[in-house]
Formats: sequence, C-alpha cells, structure tokens
Amino acid sequence: MARKAKRDLTMEEQLARGPLDLPFLMLVLMLMGIGLVMLFSASYYTAYRDSTPAVNHNPYYYILHQAAYAAAGLVGMYIISRINYQHFRWMAPLALGVSIVLLVICYIPGLNAPINKVRRWLRLFLVAGPTYQPSEIAKVAVVLFFAARLSKRDTEKKLRFTKRTGTGRTLNWLEKIGFLELVPYGAVLLVVLGLIVKEPHVSGALLVAVGAAAVLLVSGISLWWFIGMGSAAAGLVGLMYLTTKYVKRKIALWLDPWSADPQVEGFQFRQGMYSIASGGLLGRGLGESNQKYGFVPEPENDMIFSIVVEELGLVGGYMILLLFALLILRGYWIALHARDKFGTLTVVGIITLLAAQVFFNIGVVTGLIPNTGISLPFFSYGGTALMIHLAEMGMILSISRQIPAPRKD
Repeated sequence: MARKAKRDLTMEEQLARGPLDLPFLMLVLMLMGIGLVMLFSASYYTAYRDSTPAVNHNPYYYILHQAAYAAAGLVGMYIISRINYQHFRWMAPLALGVSIVLLVICYIPGLNAPINKVRRWLRLFLVAGPTYQPSEIAKVAVVLFFAARLSKRDTEKKLRFTKRTGTGRTLNWLEKIGFLELVPYGAVLLVVLGLIVKEPHVSGALLVAVGAAAVLLVSGISLWWFIGMGSAAAGLVGLMYLTTKYVKRKIALWLDPWSADPQVEGFQFRQGMYSIASGGLLGRGLGESNQKYGFVPEPENDMIFSIVVEELGLVGGYMILLLFALLILRGYWIALHARDKFGTLTVVGIITLLAAQVFFNIGVVTGLIPNTGISLPFFSYGGTALMIHLAEMGMILSISRQIPAPRKD
C-alpha cells in the first residue's frame, strides 16, 4: 500500500519552524544551570534547620522544588517557542484582563494567600497549591498589550475634531501633542499599578512601569513625555520623603546603613556586605560560604548574589554579570532584527524587564539603591517566578525563529 503523501506546510507553520537563536538559548540555559547550583549551595542549611511540616529539616527541599519547576519551565519554554508569535497579538487583551482579575482576587479574603499581612500572593488553584505573585503575570501582560496596540501606531489615522468650538480646538491640540494617544495606556497603567501598589508591592509596580515605558519609548512616543513623567515621579518621591516617615527612614538607612541598629535596621545589608567582602578575588570555594549559616537573611532568595560572590569571588560575580549582560544584549539584537514592529516591541519590553530586575536586585545587595525586595532571575528561589521567566524567554525564542535570513549577494 502506497504511503500517504506528506501535507504541505502552511506559511504560518513554516515561519514557526525556523531556527532558534542558539546564542540566546545557550545563555538562558547557562544562567539557569548556574542558578540551580548556587541555589542549592545557598539554601541547604536554611532548609536543614527549618522545622515546618512542609520542609521538615530536608536540606534538599529548595533545590528539589526549584529543579522540578525548572524542568516544567523548560518544557513550557520549548512549547511557547514553537508558537507563531503573531498569536500573542490576540492573546494580549485576554492576558491583561486575566492579570487584572488575579490582582483583584489578591484582596479577597479566603482566596488570597497573604504572607506577613502582605497581599501579593495567590494559590495556584486559589485554595491549594504553591503560591505565585499575579504581578509577575501583569508585567508580561502589560508589555504584550502595549506592543500589540503600538505596533499599529504608524497605520492609525489621527483623530480630528471640529475647529468651530473651543472644545474641539482643545481636543485637536491635545491630539497634536500626543496626549490623547497616551490616554488608553495611562488608564491601563493606573489600574494595574494601583492594584499592585496597594498590596503593597511598590517594587513590582516599578518593574511594570519600566517595562511599559520601554515599549512606549521604542514605539516612537515623544521623549518630552518621558521627561515630564520622570520629573513628576521625582517630585512625587520628594513629596513622599517629606511627608512619610517610612520613606524618609528607608532613604536615610540607604544613605547611611552603618549608623543604624545592627540587630534591626541595616542588618540584611551589613551581613550581605560582610559576605561579599569575605569572598575576596577568587572566593572561598563552592559550598564554602560562612554567612549562609544563619547570618545573611534569606540567602536563597533576595540575597543570593552575596553568597555567590562569597563562594565564587569577585571574578565569579563578574562572570555572572557578564552572562546577564550578554543575554540582555543578545535580546536587544533579536529585537533589532525581528520580523515586524510587534516582535521588536515585545522583545524590548521583556528584555528591559529582565535587565531592570537584575539591576534592582544586585543594586540592593551592593548598596547602590534602596531595598526593593526584588529577586534575581534564574537564581533566587521561587518556582512559579522561574517558570514565568522561562515562558518569557520562550516568547523571545519564538520571535527569533522568524528573523529574516540575510540576503546573499
């Protein structure tokens, strides 16, 4: 019996089956692999002395959970990388709506999973399962929504109003300076940022704002709007500093952490600096950190980079920063060579989110900026966060599949 002829691939299937960007993929895998090794080194003592029923003194608790999520995340990254990224256009409004609903659920008692009275987390199945932060989903949803709308910016007709009335002339002027164009994006940001700040999760709101700003800037929005909004934000911070004791104390602690009570305020920063300083040039050796034995708070989470430098030294810390820098630069390279504007804006938003998160985490550990409570991608413990990061990388790999081949002269 003759074999049935193979079906010809559609154009969409051919585009989705292009080659992955191997340099980007290898950098992701390298960072994730190093991150898992360093997480195990930083967390086993914390897990060993944890008597809660979930951990029960199991030194492998954190690494086993993180490795399982990493495996699931890699599968998800591969599946997403096989999807034609043009589908992300129609998914964007749906993803934004779902993220807003999840942020609202954070305020519903019985459905949320508050930790220390902070309403940032939900259970994966609402009443059971591991926890996650809906703000992590909101970051990507806002980027996709902005990229999908702004990619059509050059083809949309400008609004025109009657010149016979004062209202019409005012609206025409607002349209001319680009204000009316920004209204829907501003409304989305107000809703999302308002829900995140109220949790409270100011650092998460800052990341959402950075990702959205990157997409707006690259899409061609006038630079003057960013200067104006930046000035307004600086003024708001100044007002909060003058009127809020908490903000004033936090900034004062950042400016002079050594004058605070060493057992209360500034403890985390001090111990992190001791950890970094004791690593020297080449480090104490993998697994040989002393500060992770109950000195550095949360060595497996926000402060993991201090343990990395203590064990691998200044050279090892710089090598990891180099890998992050190469990943970010390669991401922007993919954005520059993307097939269309939607792909460019999506990659720029996601990579800028990653770059900002790395900067904020390491900036806090080294005392460059005030404490923000942001984790280090691929390194800090958090299974659902790792899966979301890998899903974002899958989106970028999907876009890389459709980069036009260079012309042959």
